[in-house]
Amino acid sequence: MNETILANAELVLPDEVVTGSLRIAGGRIVEIGQGAAVPAGALDCEGDMVMPGLIELHTDNLERHIQPRPKVDWPHAAAMIAHDGELASVGITTVFDAMRVGSVLGARTDYRAYARQLATEMLQLRASGALRISHFLHLRAEVCSQTLVQEMAEFGPQDRVGIVSLMDHTPGQRQFRDLSKLKAYVQGKHGLSDDGFEEHVVHMKGLREKYGALHERVAVEEARRYVAVLASHDDTLADHVETSAAQGVRLAEFPTTRAAAAACHERGIAVMMGAPNLIRGGSHSGNVAAQDLAEADLLDILSSDYVPSALLTAALILGDLWGDVARAVRTVTRAPADVVDLHDRGRIEIGARADVIRVHRVAGAGAVRGNWVAGRRVG
Repeated sequence: MNETILANAELVLPDEVVTGSLRIAGGRIVEIGQGAAVPAGALDCEGDMVMPGLIELHTDNLERHIQPRPKVDWPHAAAMIAHDGELASVGITTVFDAMRVGSVLGARTDYRAYARQLATEMLQLRASGALRISHFLHLRAEVCSQTLVQEMAEFGPQDRVGIVSLMDHTPGQRQFRDLSKLKAYVQGKHGLSDDGFEEHVVHMKGLREKYGALHERVAVEEARRYVAVLASHDDTLADHVETSAAQGVRLAEFPTTRAAAAACHERGIAVMMGAPNLIRGGSHSGNVAAQDLAEADLLDILSSDYVPSALLTAALILGDLWGDVARAVRTVTRAPADVVDLHDRGRIEIGARADVIRVHRVAGAGAVRGNWVAGRRVG
């Protein structure tokens, strides 16, 4: 049986950090020791941190690789392998790849269907052994769209759909209550004129009015059929959280106000915020700052969102803020694992899956010096 020993490390355990060693065999953690000794054949970690591999629940990074520039469709296999390698390089060992379902056609901002094809290709690459880390799917169900029902019907329990998030990007509410922020985003991304932006707003509001209730109901039903965790997105008002709780939501992605985050906690819904928000000191959309929620004990999980390397750095920043590294690391390991029922990982415990990373801290950031997935070194 292949065996790996990581010694002379600062082990980030569930509730404390201790100097010690790990022995990995058969893809599992089989022994945890204390002290700085380096046994024969062990890897000397030279005092670096050894922590569970990071678990990413919501990342748009795959889409960036598939379309590196507007109207450039990159070969999918090459894009997926590059995406997988990038995540491995920054310490992520399990990812829920976000894919939009629900097309928006017309009004100069077409979003065409792509998720089914991309998911099939991703699952084929996984089955072939071409990917380094563990991949699941996260379907972003766009309520404000035209084809959600048809697109979600194409998926089933066999597709490793772990999360379905209810996305409502109707202009003037949730993430984009401030239409000036939406205007800057849409015009920057699509190059629309002022008239084109106004046409976009009218079109999106019309889609919400025509399809919104149906799409919300279908997305909830389909999440149950997939046996996936249901997530809300950009909750802003107490009413949003009440609806989420009634739907069976377990995870709130990026609530936009402190009041919404507090209401989520009152109803047992885990709150996830963006690592870039924490690092930058605020939301790029002008919503509540992740640091404010962290200081109010209303932050449970971090997501890298649109910057994969942000996940590890944000956890280290959070450790400094709280004065508790173990607690901060749980927001990117154990907490996300538990909310999606992956109780075999996200923790350094005997018997846990050996997804672990070696991290050297440099100028406030984390440099990953080693990454093991189910005991196999991938970086």
